[in-house]
Amino acid sequence: MIKPQFFEDYAIGAVRETFGRTITETDIVVHAGQTGDFYPHHMDAEWCKTQDFQQRIAHGTLIFSVAVGMSAGDINPEAFSYGYDRLRFIKPVFIGDTIRVRVSIKEKREHKKPGHGVVSELVEVFNQRQETVLACEHLLLVRKKS
Repeated sequence: MIKPQFFEDYAIGAVRETFGRTITETDIVVHAGQTGDFYPHHMDAEWCKTQDFQQRIAHGTLIFSVAVGMSAGDINPEAFSYGYDRLRFIKPVFIGDTIRVRVSIKEKREHKKPGHGVVSELVEVFNQRQETVLACEHLLLVRKKS
């Protein structure tokens, strides 16, 4: 049974965290094929050896997509994703890095749609060294109880 969570039920400061997921070469290749982003930073191991990071890096959009999937817990029939703000790719993610996601309720505010509010979640993605590799805000449009 799905337990609905209304606007009033969200508590600022509440946190949820995911388990880890290791990024593989296959992840990068599949993402390149889906998006058409075959830039050498992601695909050319020999060229990357001549660059600052010395190895291929995962697409920022891949890490964002994986993080969204990792943090999308139970379905809440009273809310839906309203978008993402302030997306930043802070550090590179390499093949073999393991990422995890922490989501914190940052803010709640009114919305112009009657009977609804916006919940802002801070989404932070960390690598195995506890370094922040990506951060953004996820906005939810959530129905109110009343």
